[in-house]
Amino acid sequence: MIYSIISQYNKVQKEVQEFAEAVQYRDFSRHYAIQSAPANVQILRKGFNDINTTFKTINRERETQYHYLQKILELVGTGILSYDQETGDTGWVNESFKNLLNIPYLKSIHSLAKRDEELYREIIALKSGDSKVVTFVQQQQKVKLQLMASVLRSEDKVYKLVALQNVSDAMDESESNAWSKLLNVMTHEIMNSVAPISSLADTLKNRIKTLDIAAGNGLEDLELGMETIKRRSEGLLKFTESYRSLNKITRLELQKVSVYDLFENLNTLMLPTLEKKNIELDIILREINLTIEVDVNLLEQVLINLLVNAIEAVKEMPEPMITLSAEVQANQKTVLKVSDNGVGMSPELMEKIFIPFFSTRKTGSGIGLSLCKQIMLMHKGNIQVQSTEGKGTVFILQVN
Repeated sequence: MIYSIISQYNKVQKEVQEFAEAVQYRDFSRHYAIQSAPANVQILRKGFNDINTTFKTINRERETQYHYLQKILELVGTGILSYDQETGDTGWVNESFKNLLNIPYLKSIHSLAKRDEELYREIIALKSGDSKVVTFVQQQQKVKLQLMASVLRSEDKVYKLVALQNVSDAMDESESNAWSKLLNVMTHEIMNSVAPISSLADTLKNRIKTLDIAAGNGLEDLELGMETIKRRSEGLLKFTESYRSLNKITRLELQKVSVYDLFENLNTLMLPTLEKKNIELDIILREINLTIEVDVNLLEQVLINLLVNAIEAVKEMPEPMITLSAEVQANQKTVLKVSDNGVGMSPELMEKIFIPFFSTRKTGSGIGLSLCKQIMLMHKGNIQVQSTEGKGTVFILQVN
């Protein structure tokens, strides 16, 4: 009897030990035979099977939730990255993050330093709960990225979760709307104030002429003053009216246009000016049948403005050249470029050229490039500039 009790105890102990090892290695696939087991082990094995079934159900639910979450994170437009704060090894990177930074794979956060050192430093320095907007160069274009960070702990490791979102279009649109509102208020107030002054000056001048008073210097001075007021008032009205053009464009007349025909029309239009100034215009179009859906009149206005600026930039160069080109990027967006080998611009100047009222020319109104930007934003596109002092400038138009 004692031997039988010890034998049964050893069997039970062995069963428990085997089950404990399986749990330790997270192996819940085994099924324990109940009918063939001794009576005192059958209840134990049934309990083991119930536990395994419960764990397998939990694992399936967790795996389903993981894949569900993974699919959601792959679909969102926000780039998401997690990495071990101690080693820098990445835990998970979604496709949006890879597309935003144009990288196929990222094993470690430290590898990002080779791609863009400044962005790498900003991510490393970003604290949990903080948010910051940084500028990132993607496909030779400046993109504004909003960085957000959070920290999570898993067992003995600390992971940093970083989210990246492209906010360039939203910021450009907000900036454009702000300027538009300012211009509306400004032009309304100025014209309301100046128009009566101009009218009054004209009326006073006419009344002075009809006065039956002996001509004298005082009267001539008064008439000259009225004339000056009228001239300056009309000048200010004309100046204000020019800024109204920034708000006149309300809708687009879209049509499919051949880029080849667009460039040929521009070449024909600008050729007399280019020949007169001995400037060479080079047209590069890799896809001869490339088409875009735009408001052709407004886009031509943008390109003419950029060509006129390029002519001004290269006029003093020994071998002046302007290049007009188009290509389709990897993201299927069409890009038009106006390049020149002119005097270039400083970084400080590039930050200001799209601001209304700002002009580098004494006779400039400062609405040309502002209007260009508004037209491109209405096309759901963008305009950016790259320039190096003494080497030239490239204006990049992105069309959706």
